[in-house]
This record gives sequence, C-alpha cells and structure tokens, in this order.
Amino acid sequence: MTSGSDDSSSVNRPQRQELRPTSIPAYVHFRSYPDIGQNYPLIGPGDPPPFTTYNNRGKAPVLVVADHATPLFPAAMNQLGLPDQVVNKHIAWDIGSDMVARFLADRLDAQAVLSGFSRLIVDPNRQLDDPTAFVEASDGIAIPGNTGLDDAQKALRVQSFFKPYHDQISAKLDHFSARGIVPALISVHSFTPMLNEIVRPWHIGVLWDKDPRIAVPLLSHFGASKEICVGDNEPYSGRQPHDFTVDYHAEPNGLPHVGIEVRQDLVSGEEGARRWATKLADAFDGVLAGADLYRPLSKHHKLASA
Repeated sequence: MTSGSDDSSSVNRPQRQELRPTSIPAYVHFRSYPDIGQNYPLIGPGDPPPFTTYNNRGKAPVLVVADHATPLFPAAMNQLGLPDQVVNKHIAWDIGSDMVARFLADRLDAQAVLSGFSRLIVDPNRQLDDPTAFVEASDGIAIPGNTGLDDAQKALRVQSFFKPYHDQISAKLDHFSARGIVPALISVHSFTPMLNEIVRPWHIGVLWDKDPRIAVPLLSHFGASKEICVGDNEPYSGRQPHDFTVDYHAEPNGLPHVGIEVRQDLVSGEEGARRWATKLADAFDGVLAGADLYRPLSKHHKLASA
C-alpha cells in the first residue's frame, strides 16, 4: 500500500488545533472549519478537515453542496502515490467547483457545505459498494494507493471523510426542518472538457431525475440562449446511480433539488467562476423565488393537481 495512513495506530494522533472561521478574498462571507478530534482517525494535526462550511448565516431556504471541491490529502496518505501534476488534475477533484459554489452561495445568500478531501480517497457522490467509490484507475491513470484495499481500510476512510461530510449536510438540512422549512438542495460539480479522448461541447449540464421543479426551468432558461450549450442530463445523468448525494439527501424527503455541472475550462479561474456563478444565479432567481417550490414533492404534486 502506498498510503501509510490506513493503520489503526493513527487513531492516537493528537487532536488537531481548531481553526477559526476565515474570510476568503473575493467572497462575501466566511468559511468555517470543523473541530477535528479523534473521530477522524486518518486526519492528523495540520491536515485539511473532511468538510468546510460557508456562509453559515445565509438566510435563503437553500443549501449548496460541492462533493468534489478540493484535491487535498492528509499528509500521511502520501497522495495515494500520485505526483502533484496528477492530483491537480480533474481525476482528483472538480476544478473550479469550490469557487462556483461559494460565489453562488454569496449571490443566493445560501449556506454551503464543501468537501475537504480528494475524491480519490473515497468519492462522496457514490454508493460505498460502487467500484468507483474507491477508484483504482481514472481516465487511464492508475491510483496506486487504492489497489487492494481491504474492508478495514475502506471503513477508516468512510469514518474520516465520507461520513462527516454527509453528516454535516444532514445536520444543515435537519436545521431547516426544525424550523419548518423544506429547503432546496443545489449540488455543484464541474466536468473536464475532454474525457477518454471525447470532446464535450456543453458549457453547463443540468442533472435531474423525477423532480422537474428546478431542472426544467433552468433548462428552459439556458436553452433560450444562443451562446450557451446546455446539456439535459449531460455529460452525466441524474438518473444514474453515480449521484449519491442528491439520491440520499434530497430525493427520499421530496426536497426540491438539482445537480449542476459546469465545464472546467470556463471556471478554473476566479473571473470565470464568478461569471458562471452569476449566470447560474440569474437562472435560479425566478424559480427559487416561488413559495410553492418549498414543499415536499408529493405535496407539490397534490397542490398542482388540485
């Protein structure tokens, strides 16, 4: 194993020093870090946390999430044996999705939860029994530290990264529910312009399955533009099993939701990320303003048919 972190002795590492909320240049609000303790056995002092939150005082009935917001690894995992030039590529994270998510949260005054670890450790947008949750090769690149993982090693990664990220999303949604609010969930991703030597022409993709309340108005909005190539469940589909976050947090409770994919070459820099976050926010403004949106899907359908 390339990763020396899959060892139970790491449970005894000292507690990570708490980080204070930090303001990010070019963003309006604050990013906040969790207090890292013994619950995250693969995360040591000074390592990035399993998630960060942003704009915790946002007033909109909306939660923005970004599953693949960073390429970071704990130091002891040695980047799973990969060189820097690989872990900075799209196989390790959704390039620009962190900026798009934060700029969008700024514009919507929404709270956000962003992953704090590379998808190569464990993909938070996959069922854990999906072979791509602990991917051994991506876009033709072998991942040495993911070869031959046993159940105990996978469990440590789930405990340290996957579970705390999803627990934080659940906690945010529960807080809305405790106040009688049915929030909208917006999942932000980005996609590489070329995968497996296939060029992807879309500027933006709208991912959805059974709930059209946000997706269809977005498709109509972007479809009316002659300058934007929009994908309806392209380049990925919300109807596929590789969509765990929405499937787990939104669909069972009938929460209004949508997945967004933006092409990485458009958002790899701050200027582009802000531009496309603004385009997204303009498209969201109308649909998110409707009070009828904030009902479970079953109740929304009953109201519409009455």
